[in-house]
Amino acid sequence: MAVERFHFQVIIDNAHYLLVGNLAQGQIGGVLLTLLIALSSGLLALIIGFVLALLCRFFPRRLAPALGTLGELVRGIPLLLLIFWLYFLLPMLLGRGAPDTISVIAALALFNAFSVMLTILSGLAALPPGQNEAAMASGFTHWQRLRWVLLPQALSHILPSLVNLFVALIKDTSLAFVVSVPELTLVSSQINNREQIYPLEIFLTAGAIYFALCSSLTWAAHQLENRLARRQLSIV
Repeated sequence: MAVERFHFQVIIDNAHYLLVGNLAQGQIGGVLLTLLIALSSGLLALIIGFVLALLCRFFPRRLAPALGTLGELVRGIPLLLLIFWLYFLLPMLLGRGAPDTISVIAALALFNAFSVMLTILSGLAALPPGQNEAAMASGFTHWQRLRWVLLPQALSHILPSLVNLFVALIKDTSLAFVVSVPELTLVSSQINNREQIYPLEIFLTAGAIYFALCSSLTWAAHQLENRLARRQLSIV
């Protein structure tokens, strides 16, 4: 009976707007914009976090304490406030208006970059000391030890944590709603305001889409994790 009362037609009628927004008019939205925000901010967070982790490894006394303190400060701020700060700060720094989407991407990337940094450093610290010592005895430089010995082994340890970070990142894109970026949550709200009598159908569908995106990422990460495990076993 519950299925019979579920009005699928309202989802069918609004599917295009839910998926891509006003793409025909040049305004990306919906699921497509959610994915673009998640991929862009995730890639930036990975790059910045990796660079920060390298700086901590190469300059443990000079930079590691300062970056650790800065990371705790950024991660201790609610993400919503960080989005608001960059939303108003970027136009001041650039001297002109900044796209709302750019502000959200910057906030998500900055917030998650320090988590990536700490995850990489924890993965490296969890490796047996003998791995680094054996590579050092073989004449490898510090960078070569990281590149060829330590990072490949740490990857299998940090992969689950990175996946959890990026799953959370997909869900955090919904906070772009507060600065009127037309991602999935805002588009769903707009459809609900227009239809007015089908909030259950609309927001259940939005939730199902978020679940599908996060589950797909988790499944892909498990496949990669199993592949890395098989490769390590074959090497042994």
